[in-house]
Amino acid sequence: QVQLVESGGGLVQAGGSLRLSCAASGTIVRIENMGWYRQAPGKERDLVATITNGGDTNYADSVKGRFIISRDNAKNTAYLQMTALKPEDTAVYYCHADVRPSGLPKFYDYWGQGTQVTVSS
Repeated sequence: QVQLVESGGGLVQAGGSLRLSCAASGTIVRIENMGWYRQAPGKERDLVATITNGGDTNYADSVKGRFIISRDNAKNTAYLQMTALKPEDTAVYYCHADVRPSGLPKFYDYWGQGTQVTVSS
């Protein structure tokens, strides 16, 4: 059974920083794309950033220059370093991964349970 567990959310003042982590556990053959998405109250879940197994990254325009996504393939873990946080960054942040579990021939989508990030003005 594959699970994604996020950590690192919390309350921070505008201009501050937070680092989110997403650790994948279980018997995993390979993880392709990993990413972070966020959902604010009353809004849809939106992409924040993604990173391929090879390290190619993609960011939402709203976070470019402020957030950095990275990953440690040996640890099956992705990170999101968030700086210069704004109140509009307030949301539940979800980790996503395309995972090939052991014993299965293809990749499946997995989501974490979400971690709250609140930025006060």
